Amino acid sequence: MGFQLFCLRVAGFLVVLVQLWAQCSHAQPVVPAVFVFGDSTVDVGNNNYLETILKANFLPYGRDFDTKKPTGRFSDGRIATDYTISLLGFDSFPLPYLEIRSTGVNLTIGANFASGGSGFYDSTAQHFNVLTMNQQLELFKEYKNKLAAEVGSTNATSIVSDALYVVSAGNSDFLQNYYINLRLRRLYTPTQFSQIVLNLQTKFIQNLYSLGARRIGVVSVAPFGCVPLQLTVSRQATGCVESLNQVASSYNQALNNTIGHLGASLSGLKIAYFDIYNGLLDIIKNPAANGFKEARKACCGTGRVETAILCNQYLPGTCTNASEFVFFDSVHPSQAASQLLSNNLLAAGIALVS
Repeated sequence: MGFQLFCLRVAGFLVVLVQLWAQCSHAQPVVPAVFVFGDSTVDVGNNNYLETILKANFLPYGRDFDTKKPTGRFSDGRIATDYTISLLGFDSFPLPYLEIRSTGVNLTIGANFASGGSGFYDSTAQHFNVLTMNQQLELFKEYKNKLAAEVGSTNATSIVSDALYVVSAGNSDFLQNYYINLRLRRLYTPTQFSQIVLNLQTKFIQNLYSLGARRIGVVSVAPFGCVPLQLTVSRQATGCVESLNQVASSYNQALNNTIGHLGASLSGLKIAYFDIYNGLLDIIKNPAANGFKEARKACCGTGRVETAILCNQYLPGTCTNASEFVFFDSVHPSQAASQLLSNNLLAAGIALVS
């Protein structure tokens, strides 16, 4: 417990250092823009504009957000990237691109292209009628054209090349596709499917680089054998589903190695591996040491199966204090857990923007 409390104090100290660095060394944010791609871990409302059941634009989602209103984030409040963006010195968060597309506002500080339920394997997103990762790239191309029209080609190129890019996806490929898709499981072993997803993620990063990205943070997959929904489905009375966590851990190791190769082979690329696996696993296994009371069930409803439209304001039993729970719904971390995870990623983030 002493070591974990020490780590928390160090993380808090680093947060203060970054805030002072952003305030004292830069009159403006430390990067001109932030672009986010991925799934429900980083979606801030794109799914609001799609015909899908994977939405979070209703209470109790968003009840602890800055505005106390739901936005489309799969959380009671902020998600990890929100804290990162604030620490970089931004006064507001980049909007979901599908909102920008219709309003044309806030183009210059970046955009969020993430879509809850998306994955690198196209059918992952197609099952739920959400944006595939390839569609997110196409929307980024559209964004670049709009940006150039607004600020000129030279300024647009500068914004795009100096911006921070965050890529967070992969979890849905396994939990919402492979492990519930008999056809895929007959065709591929978990190891084979992992390699397919990794190849697609590698191609995605290379395509992002070809479009001008030079600072990319790649988020690991989570210990998805520990999420409350999976514990319920697997009837896991204690601990996590270790077979699933092993798949996630092996995938992350291969991803980390791939990121190292990409950083060495693509000229001018700064790329960092954002490890949320070990940070979240520590919180789950040691909730009290990390300031939480409950890690096996979520705040929303029974805390065992409710997510997206199943997590709504009409459910009985939803907790009154989400900060005591590691998970807000049966899949996604609470705002309190997301803040702690973002603190753990500071060192990698600082390396990208310095």
